[in-house]
Amino acid sequence: MEMKKILLLLFILNISVIGFAQNDTVAKKFRFDFHGFVNPHYYADSRSVVGGREDMMLFYPKPVALDSLGHDLNDGWQANMLAITARMGLRVTGPDALGAKTSAYVEGDFTGSTNATINSLRLRHAYIDMKWLKHKCIGRTDCIASTHRLLMGQYWYPMQIHEVMPFTNPLNMGAPFALYARYNQVRYEYSNRHGIEAVAAASWQLDNTSQGELNGTYTNSTAFARHSLIPELTAQLRYKGQHLFFGGAVNLKTLQLQVPLTTLNDRTHTSLSYTLFGKLSIGNCDIKAQTLLNNSLYEGCSLGGYLFLSNGDVEDWHFNTYWIDISRRTGRLRPGIFMGYAENRDFGGHSDATHIFGRGHDIEYLYRIQPRLQYRMSDNLFCTAEAEYTYAGYADPVGNLRLSLTVQYDF
Repeated sequence: MEMKKILLLLFILNISVIGFAQNDTVAKKFRFDFHGFVNPHYYADSRSVVGGREDMMLFYPKPVALDSLGHDLNDGWQANMLAITARMGLRVTGPDALGAKTSAYVEGDFTGSTNATINSLRLRHAYIDMKWLKHKCIGRTDCIASTHRLLMGQYWYPMQIHEVMPFTNPLNMGAPFALYARYNQVRYEYSNRHGIEAVAAASWQLDNTSQGELNGTYTNSTAFARHSLIPELTAQLRYKGQHLFFGGAVNLKTLQLQVPLTTLNDRTHTSLSYTLFGKLSIGNCDIKAQTLLNNSLYEGCSLGGYLFLSNGDVEDWHFNTYWIDISRRTGRLRPGIFMGYAENRDFGGHSDATHIFGRGHDIEYLYRIQPRLQYRMSDNLFCTAEAEYTYAGYADPVGNLRLSLTVQYDF
């Protein structure tokens, strides 16, 4: 049934595009760009991991779990192959409106919105994009003084800087050290000819939801954010030059915890998180880095969370995360390496916690070393081999080695 829906969607899309193209009036007003890729991905792990989508989205290895004979149930190799990250996108560029350049973008893949819906069509991006170009010189188009952009719809999580994303293999994209999520949002961006940029966004959850207690059970739901009535707020300030890009951001998240006030002193909980990020291009190489003071960015596929204390208070438990990615962007052979480190600043504390929500509370530290080598057979066909070692500092530390191979065909 799902495949029938996908084929029907593609058929309607194809007929619509052909119909528009055959209409001279519409064809002059709109431009259509359909693109995507197919990328089957094979991976093998040396032990069981905490992850999603058949563990293709790897966070860290599971702790030691001994059976009655003293054998670790989470130890041992396992392997899988998936093609669920195959992607299709359509960009439509249309006529100006209110003095702005207008476009819209829709993109999907087949990872599903939850583990239960894996292999189903999932909406990745869907937004309207409006850009106002302010010119310094009257009658000229080559002296833009500033750009104002309004984006409305589903787009990258505002604390995930898409200009500074690791080039690792799918699907984790550096998580949980790097953020990886998409939110529905209203986003304003400003930039000037001196390279100064500012971003302000109000965003709402959908696929990436908060964890909490709802109707007496632990669950993930948008209810905690929706009942607060306050969207997640993010502000960025950054500089973009020819070879250098850097900046910082602050994020405010408010949750309305769905438990009786007899359990908590105040059901409204607010978290502040911060990030610094940068990208440096030297010759044919890119160096990207980011650090997060993560006070509760579980929803962004990162670490941290919050807890209920026995006295009725609610507090965040904090992670500091750091990562760096170095890659070569030209040539047939393109080596690269990703390295990440995370520190649980509250490990061993909060002994009076009655409920804990989030990811990684039982890990004192976490690190990953992930070298890769990409070979490009043509402009649109390439393969990437990776070795990804992630070490988790539980009370009894463990490590996992992932070996992976991806072949990708762009169209």
